[in-house]
Amino acid sequence: MVDVAVEMPAPKVTERAGRDLNGWPMALLAFVLLVAGVSGLIIGATHDRGPQVVGGIAVFVVGLIVAAGLTAVSPGRARVLQILGRYAGTVRTNGLRWVNPISSRREVSTRIRNHETAVAKVNDADGNPIEIAAVVVWQVEDTAQAMFEVDDFVEFVAIQTETAVRHIANSYPYDVHTEDGVLSLRDSTDEITEKLSAEIGARVHAAGVHVIESRITHLAYAPEIAQAMLRRQQAGAVVAARQRIVEGAVGMVELALDRLSEHEVVELDEERKATMVSNLMVVLCGDRDAQPVVNAGSLYQ
Repeated sequence: MVDVAVEMPAPKVTERAGRDLNGWPMALLAFVLLVAGVSGLIIGATHDRGPQVVGGIAVFVVGLIVAAGLTAVSPGRARVLQILGRYAGTVRTNGLRWVNPISSRREVSTRIRNHETAVAKVNDADGNPIEIAAVVVWQVEDTAQAMFEVDDFVEFVAIQTETAVRHIANSYPYDVHTEDGVLSLRDSTDEITEKLSAEIGARVHAAGVHVIESRITHLAYAPEIAQAMLRRQQAGAVVAARQRIVEGAVGMVELALDRLSEHEVVELDEERKATMVSNLMVVLCGDRDAQPVVNAGSLYQ
């Protein structure tokens, strides 16, 4: 089986730390400026002092500007900063932070998420219609790529996951009936899961997403061929069981002949050995109890 490499374009924007300060001192400064501005405005208006009124208004406006830079960052979330349309960094530090007041702040969740695909009906490598579904555990690793490299990174992950699941299902058979090392969707769970995780990770890397784990949650033949495939599996199981029985019977016959010859219980020529082997194989390999028949005559009559 030849694996097809998934090539995605190199990211144009990558995450970097944004410039931010502890928000509590800046909040105190903003409060002082606002109170001072209001006080100056009131006192100036009361005593008819124009310059003091202007100064109070100016201080109040500065306080508003300082307060506009305050932003809260929740645990498991980050703030992506933009100044006049340009990426200005990402703030991941939890708590009250202060950033450039003219910057826009877009919130991005960095928590671990699950996405489960719907049950898809596809053909496996042998052309048999099967039903398959998977769940992927993922997390935003690069907030800049998630916000600027794709239109909607959540939808992007969903579509690429479904595409990867379909590709994996098309690349391997549902089941194999020979022991030649060929991977199958049903019997090679660990290997298929590893390949699925690698393919999903390669597809969503451009969106700054890290795939933690993926698992196939549903795998079955399509209803229209389920009965036929069940009969084939049953026939394969019967053949395998018969093969095991024959191998065991041959070993027992060999052991019986060796023991008879070793202990010189009876001397058997080739024709008697052939008859004994035939009778033992019938008894050991038959699916019904053998019916004993007493031969009162001679083998050569």
